[in-house]
Amino acid sequence: MDASGILENQIQQLEEKVKAALLPEDLLEKIEEELEILRSTLKAGPSAGSGSFATFESVFNYINWVTSLPFNKETQDTLDLTNAKQILDKNHYGLEDIKNRILEYLSSLILSMQGKKDQALKAPILCLIGLVGTGKTTLAYSIAQALGRKYARIPLGGIEGAEALRGQSRTIPDAQPGLVVKNIVHTQSKNSVILLDELDRIPQATRSDIMGVLIELLDPEQNIAFLDHYIDYPFDLSRTLFIATANNTNNISTAVLDRLEVLRLPSYTDEEKTIIAKNYLFPRIRKQSGLSESQIAIDDGIWPQIIRPLGFDAGMRSLERAIEGMCQKVARLIVEKKAQAVQITSKNIKEFLLT
Repeated sequence: MDASGILENQIQQLEEKVKAALLPEDLLEKIEEELEILRSTLKAGPSAGSGSFATFESVFNYINWVTSLPFNKETQDTLDLTNAKQILDKNHYGLEDIKNRILEYLSSLILSMQGKKDQALKAPILCLIGLVGTGKTTLAYSIAQALGRKYARIPLGGIEGAEALRGQSRTIPDAQPGLVVKNIVHTQSKNSVILLDELDRIPQATRSDIMGVLIELLDPEQNIAFLDHYIDYPFDLSRTLFIATANNTNNISTAVLDRLEVLRLPSYTDEEKTIIAKNYLFPRIRKQSGLSESQIAIDDGIWPQIIRPLGFDAGMRSLERAIEGMCQKVARLIVEKKAQAVQITSKNIKEFLLT
């Protein structure tokens, strides 16, 4: 098949995708006009020059993005508080006060959503505040899991500008949709859970513009018609559940903070860390490292050295890295046939801890 035949086949596939997308009527009319541009470009052939191919590619990509948006797709909500509690208890040891507050929050959501399939969410946006490694991101995922919703994460730390969230105009070469639309397309659900991660780490130079977009995202009076500059057609985000995280509230604008319900996560105690490490982290990391239970064991008495190799750490990140390092060192010994199994004790612990 020659190049012209390949492009014609692509247009036919795109036309089928347009039919299946069930687009709003006025948007469908716009997309039909864009399809006509594709057909005209194809008819012009090679004589139209390289600019013609650039136009074809731009229009093709635009139609592909628009028809990938889930205008009429959403998952069935799981409105079961007992199930939510089981998921929170399974995924998170301790944090009883935080889990109870989340269950109270979910109770309000459940009451507001029962028997009201198309109603917009009016609940405040949860913002989980805590030091690095205290479980903010995993709690957000657990909420999505409890509701039976698709989950996506938008990292805001170091984000370059508002266009990263809202997209670029198609007049700009190589324009793309923003992260909001990209994640909605990824989840293929208009009622997904989207985590706005590291809200306090937005660069100072772009903070005011990005906070302006966040206000629109989080305000139920505005997000019913969120406008991405690339898509250039309003998309209803009123059924999307946004959750935010931050280390602190210092760099969050007052207007955004007013729309958040702040939950502050405490630091883990050494006792909590020991239980989490032994019962949750170590079994998971050991399995990920390809090790069986018989190939690695850690004496109970040395967990304090693993938990505090360099002093106090509020979260679990350092502990997780320490266990990963230990498992990898044991895996290497086994692969190099220097050992068949390793027992980590007070006598050899220094050999396995990362330095």
